[in-house]
Amino acid sequence: MPVSFPPALVRSLDLLRCPACRTHRLSPGPRGTLRCPAGHAFDVARHGYAALLTGVRATSGDDAGMVRARERFLTGGGYAPVRRAVAALAAGSRAGRADTVLDVGCGTGYYLAGVLDRLPGARGLGLDTSVRALRAAARAHERAAAAAWDVFRPLPLADAVVDVVLDVFAPRSPAEFHRVLRPTGRLVVVRPTERHLAELRDRVPAMVAVDPGKERRLHRALDPFFEAADDERVEYRMALGATEALDLVGMTPSARHVSRAALEGGGLLPGPVTVSVLATAYRPRPRSRSRLTGRRSSI
Repeated sequence: MPVSFPPALVRSLDLLRCPACRTHRLSPGPRGTLRCPAGHAFDVARHGYAALLTGVRATSGDDAGMVRARERFLTGGGYAPVRRAVAALAAGSRAGRADTVLDVGCGTGYYLAGVLDRLPGARGLGLDTSVRALRAAARAHERAAAAAWDVFRPLPLADAVVDVVLDVFAPRSPAEFHRVLRPTGRLVVVRPTERHLAELRDRVPAMVAVDPGKERRLHRALDPFFEAADDERVEYRMALGATEALDLVGMTPSARHVSRAALEGGGLLPGPVTVSVLATAYRPRPRSRSRLTGRRSSI
């Protein structure tokens, strides 16, 4: 069956550069591929995302169970206030203006879709290592394209082509974010505080804890490239049923440390849980070869 190219992906091709040679643009080719003039080819999956991450093994990625849990939980609206904060920071003073939004570690595309709803003229591109998540991200919004990529490698984008970079609960590559952002663009970073999901972590000791030194390392990693422009703390109490609690644990990296069967057998009771995150919009610092080095961060 021939693969049709999703319109959102076609509209995003001018942003992309061939991951193999890193210089040429990609164009639709035969048999559902994207090709560069040097002959490198990359498949477009029948689910609609571009499989740019070829020949290497990704560092991580949500598995099918984690993605299903994430879709169920996010559809229920448990993180809707976080999504609204991300969209507001991404929009900034540019409401209604056409933008290009890059979501690195996009997961199912939940936050990218929220930003695109806030910016009616915008187009979006989500990058993630998880094939299961990308299947959802490719259909998350009619103006959102999706591609398989690893944040720990140089991004397959041209220089200074993006207006907004989203990094929501995802690893970071400050030098690459700075490279692909336009000088007038902004980076939106969302990360948990020490209070985030504290009640669940008390009940499930195997859950991943929030490192108290996280903020200090974040500032150290971003400071050569960005300065903070807007900051918002999103904190609220959320009532959870048993199913929602299981999905909330099961959609996080903690799912790799504790099984759903163990959670179900352990009596993870419903109850109020604290959601507490920091969301910050950053402005790119002026480009300077003496300051901007290629450091990456997974904090």
